[in-house]
Amino acid sequence: MSYCSDTSSVDDELETLRWYHFDLSRHAAEALLLSNGRDGSYLLRNSHQGPGSFALSVRAKDSVKHFHVTRKSGGYAFGFNEFATLQDFVNHFANEPLLGSETGTLIVLKCPYPWRVEEPSIYESVRVHTVMQAGRTENDLVVNAPSLGTKEGYLVKLGAFIKNWKQRWFTLNRNELKYFKDKMFDEPIRTLDLTACSAVQFDYSQDRVNCFCLVFPERTFYLCAKSGVEADEWIKIIRWKLVSLYQGSSSDPKIYSSKRKVLNEEQKG
Repeated sequence: MSYCSDTSSVDDELETLRWYHFDLSRHAAEALLLSNGRDGSYLLRNSHQGPGSFALSVRAKDSVKHFHVTRKSGGYAFGFNEFATLQDFVNHFANEPLLGSETGTLIVLKCPYPWRVEEPSIYESVRVHTVMQAGRTENDLVVNAPSLGTKEGYLVKLGAFIKNWKQRWFTLNRNELKYFKDKMFDEPIRTLDLTACSAVQFDYSQDRVNCFCLVFPERTFYLCAKSGVEADEWIKIIRWKLVSLYQGSSSDPKIYSSKRKVLNEEQKG
């Protein structure tokens, strides 16, 4: 069965693609795939980088990864390949492409996530309707949702008591960084709460390359990635989460100013 609809009266050929999700945001794509997708589910959406730029969002085991797709001269560029037509592009996905990134992990693109999913038309009836506050206006509404910002991959971690290095599988979701004995294990060895983390930065004290550290009140965790690019990606996404946490939840201006100063100094370095 073709992944494209049989008829179309729109100008853009991509709109015939059943797994093209138009202007779906990165956050919404991650929420959708994590909650209702499975390992290997994917969708195509517009990128914020402008016309002709798209993002392929792919569900991995415990995270969502995003890849660039570019349209030029009527064709499509994705990964190492270029496709002359949309049909060639779609046929490539029908053959379940295998993707690898800096993490060294592999993802098989198995199942496109459709834009339209049928759900039963059931609505709840209202039996109680009152308010818990009085006199408030639109200005009192606080729009808030935690970012997902997922990432996963193997890192080498320095032990706390026995100072040896062991490879562990790490997953990052919301404000939790978990590490497991291996990718196949369901229960983590430990879960780190990033709300307690004060800094993340490259580290040169352990006589290892591609090393970075996370500073917590009770301990500093030393981690090593397979490459400098991968280490930089981990640092950037964790630092982004820390900045978001401090901006959104710090009620003490002095604490916020102190933590923000630390992060600014890290970014300069």
